[in-house]
Amino acid sequence: MRRAFSGVNYSENARLTPSTLSEHHHSHRSRLGFFVDWCDDCRIENLNDITARDLHEYRVWRRKDLNVTSEKTQMDTLRVFFEWCETIDAVQPGLFKKIKSPVIPDGGSVDDTVIHTDEANEILEHLGRYEYATVEHMVWLILAKTGMRMGAAHALDVKDYRPGEEQPHLSIVHRPETATPIKNGRKGERPVSIEPDACEIVDDYLEQRRPDVTDEHGHDPLLASQQGRLSKSTIRRYVYKWSRPCAAGQRCPHDRNPEECEAATDLDQASKCPSSVTPHPIRRGYITRLLQAGVPVDVVSDRCNVSPAVIEEHYDVRTEDEKMRQRHQVLRETLGNADT
Repeated sequence: MRRAFSGVNYSENARLTPSTLSEHHHSHRSRLGFFVDWCDDCRIENLNDITARDLHEYRVWRRKDLNVTSEKTQMDTLRVFFEWCETIDAVQPGLFKKIKSPVIPDGGSVDDTVIHTDEANEILEHLGRYEYATVEHMVWLILAKTGMRMGAAHALDVKDYRPGEEQPHLSIVHRPETATPIKNGRKGERPVSIEPDACEIVDDYLEQRRPDVTDEHGHDPLLASQQGRLSKSTIRRYVYKWSRPCAAGQRCPHDRNPEECEAATDLDQASKCPSSVTPHPIRRGYITRLLQAGVPVDVVSDRCNVSPAVIEEHYDVRTEDEKMRQRHQVLRETLGNADT
């Protein structure tokens, strides 16, 4: 196993200076060294034999000696390494998606789960095939495609959906008088653009699936049940439900029998699945994805109503070199051939 790691270089070495490359290589080897030691102790000699359960056990073993920040750094490195390994068929396909790392959300309390964009898209694909345009599909569509908070999704009225505008969007509005406040009050109000393919699903939901109901304040909630506005607890329940791998037709990463697992057979117990999450990890994954794609921090800040300082401290996992390259790319795209 140790020999398998010795020649690995998955850094973007064509774009890094020799000193930076050397520093990254040393850091990555040091972090991965603990994983190698653990594999040796467990007598795992082939990365193709690694399972999601093994990765979970490694994380539990490693976190005993780490604070949250260090655990995040090490698990993020391991995830990147496994993603690279997949390109040479050295690990099971998609295994890197099962590697979880801590993320510190708004407010500073620690939550060690995150739904990455690729995972959310897999769930949306499943819902689009088997639960198309249901309210459960709508919950995941809104959270995963806009990055808005659960409270903002809960507060949406039908009139806040604006498909006919030049840029289709959802308008997030603070309405405390109707029991639909949003975080940051009036300062949190904003339009959030949505893509045409998402609009098609929302249109079909409104035409075919949404019950004709109002809430106790006479408003038409966008996320609705026969009883009126979907409660936050129900939204949370749907996120728990579909973040279970078995619910989306995937193999259980915890080696449980779905027919005997309480979290799989009883929806009220879905939160007991080790892989299930609350809504906020979907938001974290969305924000992280935007940053990694090079979206400017101020754009992410405006879209997701989160301060640049919080983004910098809790969401931005890019290296300084990655930030520099992305800034340069934005300058070139903005200024064209002008001097950048």
